Amino acid sequence: MTRNILVTSALPYANGSIHIGHLVEYIQTDIWVRFQKMRGHTCSYVCADDTHGTAIMLRAEKEGITPQQLIDKTHGEHYRDFQGFHIAFDNYYSTNSDENRELSQEIYRKLRAKGLIEIRSIEQLYDPDKQLFLADRFIKGECPKCHAQDQYGDACEACGTTYAPTDLIKPYSTVSGATPVKKTTEQYFFKLGECADFLKQWTRAGHLQHEAANKMAEWLDSGLQSWDISRNAPYFGFEIPDAPGKYFYVWLDAPIGYMASFKNLCAQTGLDFDSYWKEGASPELYHFIGKDILSFHALFWPAVLAFSGHRTPTKIFAHGFLTVGGQKMSKSRGTFITAESYLQQGLNPEWLRYYFAAKLNSTMEDIDLNLDDFVARVNSDLVGKYVNIASRAAGFISKRFDGELGMTDPAAADLEHEFSSASTTIAENYDAREYGKALREIMRLTDLANQYVDTNKPWELAKDSANNDHLHRVCTTALTLFRDLTLYLSPVLPRIAEQVEAFLNIPPLQWTGVFKPLPSGHRINAYQHLMTRVEPKQIDALLAANKESLAPTEHSPARHAEAQVHHAIPTDAKQTMPESPLIAIDDFSKIDLRIAKITNAEHVEGAEKLLKLTLDIGEEKPRTVFAGIKSAYDPSTLVGRLTVMVANLAPRKMKFGLSEGMVLAASGEGPGLFILSPDSGAQPGMRVK
Repeated sequence: MTRNILVTSALPYANGSIHIGHLVEYIQTDIWVRFQKMRGHTCSYVCADDTHGTAIMLRAEKEGITPQQLIDKTHGEHYRDFQGFHIAFDNYYSTNSDENRELSQEIYRKLRAKGLIEIRSIEQLYDPDKQLFLADRFIKGECPKCHAQDQYGDACEACGTTYAPTDLIKPYSTVSGATPVKKTTEQYFFKLGECADFLKQWTRAGHLQHEAANKMAEWLDSGLQSWDISRNAPYFGFEIPDAPGKYFYVWLDAPIGYMASFKNLCAQTGLDFDSYWKEGASPELYHFIGKDILSFHALFWPAVLAFSGHRTPTKIFAHGFLTVGGQKMSKSRGTFITAESYLQQGLNPEWLRYYFAAKLNSTMEDIDLNLDDFVARVNSDLVGKYVNIASRAAGFISKRFDGELGMTDPAAADLEHEFSSASTTIAENYDAREYGKALREIMRLTDLANQYVDTNKPWELAKDSANNDHLHRVCTTALTLFRDLTLYLSPVLPRIAEQVEAFLNIPPLQWTGVFKPLPSGHRINAYQHLMTRVEPKQIDALLAANKESLAPTEHSPARHAEAQVHHAIPTDAKQTMPESPLIAIDDFSKIDLRIAKITNAEHVEGAEKLLKLTLDIGEEKPRTVFAGIKSAYDPSTLVGRLTVMVANLAPRKMKFGLSEGMVLAASGEGPGLFILSPDSGAQPGMRVK
């Protein structure tokens, strides 16, 4: 049955560049949308730049341009970067639009009519020089608890204390340097607490991931406060109806930008806006977001929609942050790799799409970009396995058979059936956003295809013309399997899929029905190389290109609509290791270190850092160890590896099970967490001396 689906991603703020942390979300969403479209569903993917706020106004002033000129320039840069990574929006718009203004004012009026808007007098800090009420991000001072200097107006980075900006000692404005003064002002609030009963039911009705629903329960149990939805002039945004000098705070009009972008798309395509957004609408609505903005999307946003007479999201899919090399840094510190620089260094965007997809699942776990693993995985999976199938078969079809395919190999009938029957499992994993599982199954099939080619050795068959029929069948079968693999990979590798369609001379691949072999006599085009290997020098060039932004800079808080990202990049600074207390040889001799073979590795549900390892140390019964190495390794890359474990560590009972030892790993101030591996020749159970 055909589904009608509307999909959104969080709106990037128009005050900065797109970086690789942002791309986790947009790549995740784009893969899901492409898959749904391949299944024949009507699926619209909309997004927009988040354009309002004091930060936009001040930056435009600093650059000597208007806010509109600033957001127009940023919109072009953002859209360029998204296109560079093959993010296929059906509409990429702006929150500073007529549609958004009209919808925001309409929704506000409906909430006001329901008695859910209140006006309060509150005390805020005011910059007397700029004549501007200051948001928390524009105030610094001394922490009232630990007395650390230059802390922002909402929380202390030194001790973690949260506070009101009026609690800061010796506060100053980061806009002008002036000492702010306290002023009383009227602000408008949305009475979120009055929506609590609705939200308690809604958050437990299957709209959220399990862990997200549990997190929202904590908010609901602690009591919901009214949400400030207004700002004073001067402000770049939409003026509140019947409230001169008051503007909608961006938290209100930004999510309505989802609706506005879709309304703009409807005007272009003839889709019916109301049939998607009215209360009780049947089309499906999905929001892909970072976990840092979950509370807003899971509490404030559904309440605003429900109490203004609109439908609420079918589901909200929250994902985790990005780490690089297993360590966390933040965009707000300027420590990020831009999407533009990645492309400018000539790195293939589909390398990153594949690597992220291999790491992504349906949870809110953080995912890690380990640059060494990135190089190894792309080169192994995509070049060494997938592309290798076509490169080993296509030349023979062109040179020996004038570009015409033959019959497939009857001996490979079971293999072709296995490829076809895998469609259901792979589709289920894509639909459930379990991309890592989908790709592991696809790579299993890729290994089978390569085994088929290795077994039949077309390069040997080609040495004797008497083998022509067999050679023709083997190469035709290999390309048919390659076609099937391309279908499975096409949501992740859309540009490669287009190139394969052109090479095989076939129409766009669709995920429907049972796969049929490419027909005998079908003519293919000359094979063009599809993908090159990642070279370490390219990674070096990428890091060099981002050297400036990879150095620590003054903190500037990230906006709500920016998917937060963390990174760690190696520096040339000499590391000074703390001294450890000396131990005697007798102390060391108590430790029983053994060579262990990892026979299985898997994720641990509900654990952010742990992998469950099954270890063979030469005993009759294997050992189970829970190791905190999840940030550094994909479980599938560990199976079969040798490592070193502490075999006589007392078993530790954890909520996930019994951990029967410890694997040894190395880490430092630089990136990466590395399990220790012995040289070749070591065997499970050997003692380490």
